[in-house]
Amino acid sequence: MRPFVEISDVSLTYPGAGANATLALEHATLSIEKGEFVAVVGPSGCGKSTLLKLVSGLHLPTRGGVIVANREVAAPISIVGMAFQNPVMLPWRTTLDNILLPLEIVEPHAGRFRANRKSYVEKALALLKAVGLEGFGDRYPWQLSGGMQQRASLCRALIHEPALLLLDEPFGALDAFTREELWAVLRDLWAAQRFTVILVTHDLTEAVYLADKVHVCSKRPGRIVTTRNVDLPHPRDKYAPEFVALVRELHDGIAEVRAS
Repeated sequence: MRPFVEISDVSLTYPGAGANATLALEHATLSIEKGEFVAVVGPSGCGKSTLLKLVSGLHLPTRGGVIVANREVAAPISIVGMAFQNPVMLPWRTTLDNILLPLEIVEPHAGRFRANRKSYVEKALALLKAVGLEGFGDRYPWQLSGGMQQRASLCRALIHEPALLLLDEPFGALDAFTREELWAVLRDLWAAQRFTVILVTHDLTEAVYLADKVHVCSKRPGRIVTTRNVDLPHPRDKYAPEFVALVRELHDGIAEVRAS
């Protein structure tokens, strides 16, 4: 059986005049199994976020190919949910209506949204309860804390039941306590639904806490240079010696990549 996500010898150059063109990725290869939770780490500017854009179809490679669910990615794909460091909630919509937004856009839901609105609302309310926001559906984004907005952003990314969840530094702007609360929320949602996850993060503790596998990206132009399985049971204790040792190993590996 083929991997769920295949990135095969991919290079991507962002356009620019002459020397201003930027080679973001070069000969990048990565495969991810269905239901797997992987993290991608590496130096700043190494192309981690670009990988997510390629997988989602927001960018197409200059060379090489990307296959998701046995189909070559040639345009934005609908089986993806995405969450970013900035929740980007529409201020004129309530939290509930922000969460429902993908259902108004993504097929097959968009074509039947009006007829099935009640069932979709029930699903959104269940997600809000799962992330600890029960009773906040009628609040506007400006009435929520940053951590609450990020919880709502996760709900929005999952409301259309995507097969693939792409996370680009979703917890980077939060305080340490809120960040760790949301790690647990995401871990539990993934354990219950087993969607495939690609998490881009600078936080090695976050990567080891959440992921089955951590991929280390080289400095720009990026490519995957190291892959480390995380063979630790959930829930993970970030103070356990084996956890700390793995974080240190990844830290040293990235330092070597940065210096090379």
